[in-house]
Amino acid sequence: MKLEEYTRYERARIVGARALQIAMGAPILIQDAEGEPVDIALAELRQGVIPITAKREHRIYKKTVRQKS
Repeated sequence: MKLEEYTRYERARIVGARALQIAMGAPILIQDAEGEPVDIALAELRQGVIPITAKREHRIYKKTVRQKS
């Protein structure tokens, strides 16, 4: 999925999860990465190398109409 296709909530979740992985010692997937884990995770997201995606459920919500008693 392209970066523009994620909502801001999905991007936040992906970056947060990846930053936690980096902080716990996971290998960094980009060259010349420096700084805090969140900054590295953002750079990885921009380059499209994060191995995390967002699963979406498509739901249809029906509007309910209340009848008068």
